[in-house]
Amino acid sequence: MYTFSSKLKTFSVILMAIGLLGIGYGFWTAPKDIHEVENILASEETHGTHAEVKHEVSDTAGESHAVAENHSEVKDASKHNEHLTHVLHQLQNKPWAALYVACIFFMLVTMGVLAFYAIQQVASAGWSPVLFRVMQGITAYLPWGSVIFFIILVLCGLHFNHIFIWLDPEVVAHDKLIAGKAGYLNFPFWIVRAGIFLIGWNVYRYYSAKNCLAQDESKDDSFYKKNFNISAGFLVFFIVTESIMSWDWILSIDPHWFSTLFGWYVFASFFVSGITTICMVTLYLKSKGYLEHVNTSHIHDLAKFMFGFSVFWTYLWFSQFMLVWYANIPEEITYFITRIELYNLPFFGAVVMNFLFPILILINTDFKRISWILVMAGIVILAGHYIDFFNMIMPGTVGDRWFIGVSEIASVLFFLGLFIYTVFTALSKVPLLPKRNPFIEESKHFHY
Repeated sequence: MYTFSSKLKTFSVILMAIGLLGIGYGFWTAPKDIHEVENILASEETHGTHAEVKHEVSDTAGESHAVAENHSEVKDASKHNEHLTHVLHQLQNKPWAALYVACIFFMLVTMGVLAFYAIQQVASAGWSPVLFRVMQGITAYLPWGSVIFFIILVLCGLHFNHIFIWLDPEVVAHDKLIAGKAGYLNFPFWIVRAGIFLIGWNVYRYYSAKNCLAQDESKDDSFYKKNFNISAGFLVFFIVTESIMSWDWILSIDPHWFSTLFGWYVFASFFVSGITTICMVTLYLKSKGYLEHVNTSHIHDLAKFMFGFSVFWTYLWFSQFMLVWYANIPEEITYFITRIELYNLPFFGAVVMNFLFPILILINTDFKRISWILVMAGIVILAGHYIDFFNMIMPGTVGDRWFIGVSEIASVLFFLGLFIYTVFTALSKVPLLPKRNPFIEESKHFHY
């Protein structure tokens, strides 16, 4: 049995405490009204304004007159207030969006692990049963992540933030495109769908883990067969709900944009992150003397999946980007122009972290068996896919008002701490080896 060390437990609690303080600070420092926004914008433009004034003194009378007209246009009260309100919503969205990105990322990483576990069950895989309890331990985070995420969605519907602009009746009334989607994008239907998805995923997680434990005490393979059947049903449910989830929770943040590849793209991102997490937790447990039956061949297979799905993610990234860029349709290309102009570093940085780095490191067969290399690659992949979710969500919520600050770092720390605490607590409650799995002996002696 694994023992959750007091040092790791304390570390996770400290992460959560620091995270909560930082999240609170982010909300506390967000501007409360347009007067605060006006002061923020004035302080940002002070240097440029002084230079402009100095230059304008030496201008001709005609040029001064043009500048005066411009000045009076900018001072138009309605336009000015409209701009300030827009910026206010962006700055108020920032702590909410940071919380949302971290929350959905950690929850979907867990979903990636759950989907990978279900695939292993349905495939009757012989190599992976020694890793099943690691996967089940990681998915123990799902109920916690689901509850927090659902609360955030409800708060969005109650207008505590402006993450989803289609939830604002005034926006819908003046936007024909969003109004045309009102039959699908409306709060009651949206939140009911979210509830169905989250409950369905958690029900499978609960019963699959319960059956796996019951199989240890069983005298036949009945619980293994039950898991096979419910895993097959879950995968059908998952592949449908995953696509709809990606539209509901991420794509609808930019309700004017369309992409038929988006569901697959989001899946590739959190699926490779989930496999990477399995590898990282396994390596940690191995370093502490547990999982004696997990050998370098198991680690090598996990690394192959990390490599393969990094390439798959890149294929989908390029397919989506290339087709939209080449077609150059205004309604579609705006999505990428915004990210290239305003999010240049994280947009292209994610490609380097999620494709170039993994392919250069993990293409080598020998490297797939070396722990420190896999830990380094895993950290880069997980950070890269967090940035990928950041790129998908932030432009539609905060526009050009983004930066990695207290809110973003604190949100990641809080959910990381919660993840560590729930996962390793779950691992400490059950044996790390599923003894009565029909393929356990094959898994113990797996060599590649």
